Amino acid sequence: MMSIKTPELVLLDLDGTLVDSIPDLAWSVNQTLLGLSLPERDILSIRNWVGNGLEKLLHRSLTNDFDGKADDALFEQAMSIFMSVYSENMCNLSTCYPGVLDGIAQLKEKQITLGCVTNKRGEFVGPILEKLGLMNDMSIVIAGDTLAKKKPDPLPLLHAATHFNKDPALSLMVGDSESDVKAARAAGFQIICVSYGYNHGRDIYETNPDAVIDSIADLVRLFT
Repeated sequence: MMSIKTPELVLLDLDGTLVDSIPDLAWSVNQTLLGLSLPERDILSIRNWVGNGLEKLLHRSLTNDFDGKADDALFEQAMSIFMSVYSENMCNLSTCYPGVLDGIAQLKEKQITLGCVTNKRGEFVGPILEKLGLMNDMSIVIAGDTLAKKKPDPLPLLHAATHFNKDPALSLMVGDSESDVKAARAAGFQIICVSYGYNHGRDIYETNPDAVIDSIADLVRLFT
């Protein structure tokens, strides 16, 4: 495990890092499939399909295949149904993971600038952060459709660093997936991953982050 330089900027992923959003996502996916007379998918499969944006999630759910691609017409139907269902049910069952609120409070005590960088669509990100009491803690929120590219591209991380005039080498990404690790490495950020997230069923240690933690509340203990 590498020592972590105390960062001036910490960017946090949303789904699988700050928030357990699978219950609402899975319910909305299955309502979509039922609306198309397709079989429901089990929650473990849906959990492993999350993390690369809504389009990928729907293609995987429609085909029951991680690498699947649905027919264009079917996909458009599914997107329309899902957007309607999820927009009304995005944060009924979703909760912050244990330690998230404590960990954010500790980061704020150190006067570290915080932001949220997620591949989730912007229209969903704000309401979820608001409902779970996280929005006021974030000095910037970058969603999957905010910029021209999303994680694993480094653009969202570099955009945030530039916005706050922070050195990427003194910045930190906290996430749960290989996408977060790739984005951080390409941006020159430090990268810490949580052990409990949605890394498509893979062990997060295989992605070689600088450190792995079991709770956001453990984060500041790693800083030198």
